[in-house]
Amino acid sequence: MSSTFLTMNEAAEYLGVSKLTLYGWVSARKLTFIKVGRLVKFKQDQLDKWIDLHTVKARVAV
Repeated sequence: MSSTFLTMNEAAEYLGVSKLTLYGWVSARKLTFIKVGRLVKFKQDQLDKWIDLHTVKARVAV
């Protein structure tokens, strides 16, 4: 299974948050990430799973 790897900038844009917020989440280990030397990378499919886990369902169907 192939996965797209995103940089910090790309992941922040993908999630719709600032880089500072993403850095905080990485420091707190709230997201799964990969360290390649000093670089931090994210698998897009892992970010998608994280989004699914943090999606709040509506109480009433619209």
